[in-house]
Amino acid sequence: MTEMIAYCGLRCDECKILKATQAKDYEEKKRIAKHWSDQFDIKFKPEDVTCEGCKSDVLSGWCRNICKMRPCAKERKVETCAHCDNYPCDMLEEFLSEEHVAKENLEKIRKTLQF
Repeated sequence: MTEMIAYCGLRCDECKILKATQAKDYEEKKRIAKHWSDQFDIKFKPEDVTCEGCKSDVLSGWCRNICKMRPCAKERKVETCAHCDNYPCDMLEEFLSEEHVAKENLEKIRKTLQF
């Protein structure tokens, strides 16, 4: 699989949700749904753990209900948050404070862009 960078900089192709979707691994989907349900005030089912990547139309419950970067990037019509004129915004900074690999990915992309 080729590298799939989400709007926020995470690698969709390395995501356990995408992998569970592709493998049709119901047990892994159940584990992820339970983890999300314990972490957030939303009840997730294994069916909510189906995703084909951030830029697809098949999104997990986390992407539909929790993620703030995807709707913002889509509204701004940018390929990734690194392509945004407001990069890095407060919302993204908060997310990237715990997602160091995503931050590295966005920084690499940002260095290739000319503004």
